[in-house]
Amino acid sequence: MKTEKLKINFPTEIVEEGEVKVLVPKLSAFVKKSWEYAPSKAPVFYNPVMELNRDIAVLAMQAYQRTLNRQITICEPLAGCGIRGIRFAREVENIKKVLVNDINEKAYQLAKYNVEFNKLGKRITVKNEDANLLLARHGAPHKRFDAIDVDPFGSPTPFLDSAIRAIRDGGLLALTATDMAPLCGVHPKACIRKYGGKPLRTEYCHELAVRLLAGCLAITAARHEIGVKTVFSHSTDHYVRVYATLQTGAEKADESLKQMGYILHCFNCFHREALKGDSILGHNGKCIECGSKMSLAGPLWLGRLSDREFCEAMEAEAKRVNLKNSAKINRILTLVKEESDAPITYYILDKICDKLSLTVPSLKRICNLLKREGFQAFLTHFSFKGLKTNAPATALANLLQRVACET
Repeated sequence: MKTEKLKINFPTEIVEEGEVKVLVPKLSAFVKKSWEYAPSKAPVFYNPVMELNRDIAVLAMQAYQRTLNRQITICEPLAGCGIRGIRFAREVENIKKVLVNDINEKAYQLAKYNVEFNKLGKRITVKNEDANLLLARHGAPHKRFDAIDVDPFGSPTPFLDSAIRAIRDGGLLALTATDMAPLCGVHPKACIRKYGGKPLRTEYCHELAVRLLAGCLAITAARHEIGVKTVFSHSTDHYVRVYATLQTGAEKADESLKQMGYILHCFNCFHREALKGDSILGHNGKCIECGSKMSLAGPLWLGRLSDREFCEAMEAEAKRVNLKNSAKINRILTLVKEESDAPITYYILDKICDKLSLTVPSLKRICNLLKREGFQAFLTHFSFKGLKTNAPATALANLLQRVACET
């Protein structure tokens, strides 16, 4: 297929990512002002910043494929120029078929060209349909996919029902959410509309964003009598990402719903509580540390955000390949793996020290002191200034004050 036949009437360029080369819109040609978001201005969506997202997706798909030890089928219903699906077909072993789709006619043409350009026409099918309609057509038992990657511009929630119906029992569903303003509490009403849970503008809002997305998935899946297990998740740059396996059965769905609950937060002393199920009904809404009124986030997912074994499988895959973002990927994988056993939410030392008018100490030192006093302490990928601990906020504040007196 030649470029001329695509009837491309906009500037393009060839980019290399992973093991593939693809034709994409030349983003600099569509920006007139410095503050404009180039990917949304281009006639076909392509975001080079999401290369890290796609790198990790390749590792996750390969780790998942190895758990099945057979060929798998993958669907990318919102493909844009097709780079993600093309990377799956080229870089993930034992791929039987990849279906990439975009409702945008120009994106469809560009994706078809990129598939042929990479000589993957026998492995990749390109469609030009509405994403929900496409997924609905694969809802029958023998037409479902082993894995579906929903990577929209904004919220993935409009595609959840159809994606859940189109995935096989035990299949892997990957979700991206880029609408961080609602998820982080800037637009709480929008978050409630889209995700069915109330956010909070706290220092750990990025973790709340992941838990709101995972919770929305769990509740939506439960309506189809399907349970979810979150095997990996991360918050990076301007988006959050959740990978979950889906298991059919009313009992599985009920078990997932037991992981739903609320987080209460005190904006006065930083105390926070996680309450599962209906235990929120017996709470008086007052902070047990300082007596202030507590704010509520949820309902959201209070279960594990990642599975240690799955993280280790991804780490093993990361060692086998040579990716441009390997250093950052390895750091994310290491931290997420350790966080799989960590308490819910995290503290930002700068925030507490600012309130107490203290100099911010070394994060590593505070972690070591917490462990010495019998508490858990973990660094977190959510923030390079954050730590997860089961120490009460008052205990952490007292420790920071003691350290400040010693220096």
